[in-house]
Amino acid sequence: MSQSLLKAVKLLECFKGIRELSLMELVDQSRLPKTTVFRLVSSLEEAGLLVKEKRSSHEVRYRLGLKLLELGNLVVEQLDYRNIAIPHMSELNRELNELVFLTVMEGEEAVYVEKMDSSKPVRLIIKTGRRSPLYAGSAPKLLLAHMNPFWRQQYIEKIEIRKLNENTIGSKELLQEELRGIRESGYSISRSEHFKDTMGFSCPIRDYQGDVIAAVGVSIPVTEYSPDRETFILEKAKQTAEGISRDLGYTGSMVPE
Repeated sequence: MSQSLLKAVKLLECFKGIRELSLMELVDQSRLPKTTVFRLVSSLEEAGLLVKEKRSSHEVRYRLGLKLLELGNLVVEQLDYRNIAIPHMSELNRELNELVFLTVMEGEEAVYVEKMDSSKPVRLIIKTGRRSPLYAGSAPKLLLAHMNPFWRQQYIEKIEIRKLNENTIGSKELLQEELRGIRESGYSISRSEHFKDTMGFSCPIRDYQGDVIAAVGVSIPVTEYSPDRETFILEKAKQTAEGISRDLGYTGSMVPE
C-alpha cells in the first residue's frame, strides 16, 4: 500500500475523540515531519476529507469533512449482516451439530431470516421467513428485550398474549420480568415456549452503533438438555454473536446492560 496513503490515514485517525486540531498539533500527534503533514493536509482538504477553519491570520485549525460521513454511510449501507453472519453461523453449526438460526425484528414480529440445520434424526425444522410473536421463543424475546423502551412498553400494553405452547409466558407481568432478566444476563432461553419439545438459546448481535439488530440462536430437543450442555451452548453462541458484531464494526463491550 502507498506510504502516502497510510500517512494520510494516520492523520485522519488523530481526530479520534477530538473535534479540531492545528497543524502543529497534527505534527505532534502523528509524529510525521511538518512538511509531510502540510502536504497531506492540503490533499485531504482538497478531497473534502478535512476542512480548514481560519480563526485569525495566525490561527488555523482543521476538522473532519462531511465527505467522510458520506463515505461512512456508504459503508454502512453495504454492510450485509446476513452475509457477515453466515460464516460464523456455519462454524457454530459445525461445532454443535444443532439447528442454528438468525432472527431479526420486522414490525412487531420476529422473522427467521437464515438457518442451518442439524444432521441429527430428531431435530427442529424452521423455515426461513417464518414469523413469530415477540413474546415467545428465545430470539423473539431477546429482540423485544432490547427494543427502544418506549416502543417496547407500547407493544406490551396492546398485545394479547396467546398460548402457543404449554410453556408460553402467560402474563404481561411475567413477560416484563423475563425481559429484564434477558437484558441483565445478555442472553435469552426458551423452554418449549414456541416450538414443542425444544429449547432455544439466543444472544444479541450489535451493529457499529451498539444497537441490537439481530439474534443468533441455537435450538436443541429437550431430550438432549443438561445444565452442562446449556452452559456450553451459551458460551459458543455468545462467541458467535460477538464475532458477528465485531465484523459489523461494533467495538464496545459485550458485557450485559
